[in-house]
Amino acid sequence: MTLWWAVVAVCAGCYVLKLAGLAAPRRLLDHPRVRRFAELVPVALLAALIAVQVFTEQGRPAFDPARTAGLLAAVVALLLRAPFLVVLIAAAAVTALVRGVLG
Repeated sequence: MTLWWAVVAVCAGCYVLKLAGLAAPRRLLDHPRVRRFAELVPVALLAALIAVQVFTEQGRPAFDPARTAGLLAAVVALLLRAPFLVVLIAAAAVTALVRGVLG
């Protein structure tokens, strides 16, 4: 039951944050620091999520050559300005290929 209360609290917090963003005055949102923060936070969160998914296993640090190779393939595809679907397919294909080779 405690888990459900935590879920409800997090949902309420997200709703309040969203409401605060909608209720914020325009001049605050147009401030350069706020705009820069809003641009960088999603990138940092996505990078952290990727790092956790690639370099941990069951909550512990771990090195998986296949996942690392897939990440590197995605980075190369992004540097070549490939479309997002191509990036995903390249990462998945390289990961599968390395898993198949290494067993």
